[in-house]
Amino acid sequence: MPIKPNQIITGDCIEILRRQPSETVDLVFADPPFNINYSYNFYKDNKTYDEYRGWCEEWIGECTRVLKPRGSFYLAIGDEYAAELNILLKQSGLHFRNWIVWYYTFGQNCRKKFNRTHAHIHYFTKDKKNFVFNADSIRVPSARQLKYNDKRANSKGKVPDDTWTFSRVCGTFKERVKNHPCQMPEDLLERIIKVSTNEGDLVLDPFSGSGTTSAVAKKNNRNYIGIEVDDLYAEESRKRISLI
Repeated sequence: MPIKPNQIITGDCIEILRRQPSETVDLVFADPPFNINYSYNFYKDNKTYDEYRGWCEEWIGECTRVLKPRGSFYLAIGDEYAAELNILLKQSGLHFRNWIVWYYTFGQNCRKKFNRTHAHIHYFTKDKKNFVFNADSIRVPSARQLKYNDKRANSKGKVPDDTWTFSRVCGTFKERVKNHPCQMPEDLLERIIKVSTNEGDLVLDPFSGSGTTSAVAKKNNRNYIGIEVDDLYAEESRKRISLI
């Protein structure tokens, strides 16, 4: 039986996705644990290298299977496994579009290495040429428009570069969800959802966390499926989405 859309499901994403028929999802956005011993409420973020790589291969395979032929797959990850997961996405049969760097303007204070102020977002599509890309929905003003007043510039603006500047969601921000240690900014997810889906499409987040992907999907008239292994995070997400 297909998973009923517009809900946050509590459980293991691999087991749950096995219930979903192939080629039924328009967009996958995945922000998995980075395997850096991060302090989550329930999940233990400290697998061995081989365990983590094998686990990622398994859930990437399931996400790829359920993705429609014109669908897109975005995966957010830190420095430690960015290269490995890029290779796993290629090995799953997906086609590489961009290696996006999300510059989040301020990072953790490090004493024995340079402060980290970015994460990576791998952008892949199921088909090499035939996929949804609504460029006009995400255009931004270009330097030709803002700085040079060049009449040759596209009046609609340009497609954003592959370095994205969005602030991290601080604890004092209005959109911050309680009881979750990390949270993606809504503006970042809105760009992805608008460019790679149409209204009524189905968006899947296998690591729902604070529920940002599903919340933004609902705000933009898309359907969603969120999967979250932690009961507390899942319940807080449901409360957040119910207010939209």
